[in-house]
Amino acid sequence: MGNLRIKIFSLILSLFMVIPGFSARLKDIVDIEGVRGNYLIGYGLVVGLKGTGDGVLSKFTVQSVVNMLERFGIKVPKEQIILKNVAAVLVTAYLPPFAMPGQRIDVEVSSLGDAKSLQGGTLLLTPLLGPDGKVYALAQGPLSLGGFAAEGAGARIQTAHPTAGKIPNGAIVERPVEESLRFNALPKGTPEEIEKIIQKREMDLQPRITLSLKEPDFSTVYKIAEAINIYLKGNYAQPKDNRNIELVIPPSYKEKEIKLLAELENIEISTDTPAKVVIDERTGTVVIGENVRISKVAIAHGNISIQVKEYPEVYQPYPFSPGETVVVPRTEIEAKEKKAKVVILEESATLGELVRALNAVGATATELISILQAIKAAGALQAELIII
Repeated sequence: MGNLRIKIFSLILSLFMVIPGFSARLKDIVDIEGVRGNYLIGYGLVVGLKGTGDGVLSKFTVQSVVNMLERFGIKVPKEQIILKNVAAVLVTAYLPPFAMPGQRIDVEVSSLGDAKSLQGGTLLLTPLLGPDGKVYALAQGPLSLGGFAAEGAGARIQTAHPTAGKIPNGAIVERPVEESLRFNALPKGTPEEIEKIIQKREMDLQPRITLSLKEPDFSTVYKIAEAINIYLKGNYAQPKDNRNIELVIPPSYKEKEIKLLAELENIEISTDTPAKVVIDERTGTVVIGENVRISKVAIAHGNISIQVKEYPEVYQPYPFSPGETVVVPRTEIEAKEKKAKVVILEESATLGELVRALNAVGATATELISILQAIKAAGALQAELIII
């Protein structure tokens, strides 16, 4: 079964290698400065539970209910409150860029105390705060869990996580994020510093914007700047480092920056990525990049199996003798070692040759991970080895 998986993996990689190159749209590989979302968080209460709420040990839930009732003019000593139908929760949400007041966003609700299930509950009005402590949205509504839990005296059944749920469109945006998109026309600094720069004419005052590559790479940054300059027929894009590209807005696109970005984001870019091998030891998954190269190396793969068996023997005493029954352990140990197979990879071998070599030694998915780690330790793997 392991060899079959490796052979299928080898076939997929071979098909991938026949592709001469890979191109992606500019919008898929870069971010625009200022265009970003924000995470929100809030603390709230879920009510209407059927006896599956927080227990008496969750003191903060009781205090939260007391505080809520006091705002409605109802004063109840917290010693007299025993809650089973209420649960304290943390509410999180993602505020997308350019979200305006009145828009709705999804929220995630997770139990904070010892509630058994949030099934059938309703989230009470909960302010959602940004990193600056300001309220950007208000959340409320019935929960959708996607799972359930039920139990009886002698059995219990559960699917998914009944203590976490979601409210689609459960929050209303109350405040926009300021300065989501900026077209920088002036340098940064104090007014005096800016004035000196302008007087010395050390900076072109044309509006500009910064494009940031999602995966830093010098080759790809250079190709992006070159493609943009060819499209705009001028020297408007300049790479600043392996991630950022400064784009000066052409005079013909003055006050038409959105139109410019809409045109540029569909440009096809021939991307270049560093050589990487990603290993997930928990699932036995190995992903090998196209640019991975192997130096000349010999691989020997063998397997030793050791089997230990216990056969306890019982010895009975003679009839009418004063002896006792004795159990004597008996152990059999059997060791088998498979003949190791040796494969030699030539200088600068490709990933296809690597996989074929591993097929030849009969490596399984788990053994493939160990072999790759050993090749990297030997300094023969010309790629970054990432273990997740």
